[in-house]
Order: sequence, then structure tokens, then C-alpha cells
Amino acid sequence: MSGDLTAFFYGTLMAPEVFFSVCYGTKSPPAAIQALHTFTPAVLDDHCRHRVRAADFPGVVPEAGRSVRGIYATGLTTANMKRLDDYEGVEYKLETVRVRLDGEGEAAVKETRTYIFLHPTELENKEWDFEAFKRDKLKMWTRNGYCEGDLKE
Repeated sequence: MSGDLTAFFYGTLMAPEVFFSVCYGTKSPPAAIQALHTFTPAVLDDHCRHRVRAADFPGVVPEAGRSVRGIYATGLTTANMKRLDDYEGVEYKLETVRVRLDGEGEAAVKETRTYIFLHPTELENKEWDFEAFKRDKLKMWTRNGYCEGDLKE
């Protein structure tokens, strides 16, 4: 059953394979599970995404005049959110934000939740590169068991 919760993802979770690995323990759950969720390009205004120092993932912090491209995800359940909270850990705080669905204009502003990075001094002074992540790191982040320590390959 699809949930009523939504979220804005701006880092590793933009890759559906990572989302499914975190929430369902496999990068390729059955089609019926995949169909419960939608992933729509979206923009978070007045925030900036930076690479976290010595990490494969980014953090987002408020910054006037900047914007972050990411994914607006729907169909999330309370159980999904618990797994996502565990995945993000104590370095992030879930906050309510407004995002614009890409290409949809003013009519497509959605209130949702996203993970704000709590330690800005640990951020590098450069943008995190999703294309480089997909090319160089995605395979490691989606192997069964990586996101959920109790799963075996």
C-alpha cells in the first residue's frame, strides 16, 4: 500500500536504486513495490548543496539566492521514513520545505520534507556532483546489505 508522505532528495537518494536499497533492502524490488512511488525532478530554492568533507554524499544548508535540483518522491510510508531517518543519521535534521516541480511553474509548488545538514563546517566549498556519484560510486551504494547492515549479499 502506497503511503501519503513525500520527501525531497538531493543526494544519493536521487538514484532510485539507492532509495529502494534503503527502504526495501534491494535495488530492484518487484514492480508492484516500485509502482508505489513516483520520482519527479524538483528545485529547492534558497538552499545550497555541498559535498561533505571526505564523503561520497552531500549536505544541504540554507543559503539565500541559491537553489538545489533534486527529486520530489511520493508514496512514502512511515516505515520508509524510519529507514530513511536511520540512513541519514544524526548529521541531518528532517525539516519542512517547499519545492517547485521542475517545468511545472508556480502551480506546482509542494510542501514536503528534506534532510538539512547540521554541521556546515564539515562541508566543502564546492557543489556535490550527482553525475560523478552515479559514474564512480553508485554500484557500491546499491549492493544488497550496504544500506541495511542486517542484510547479507
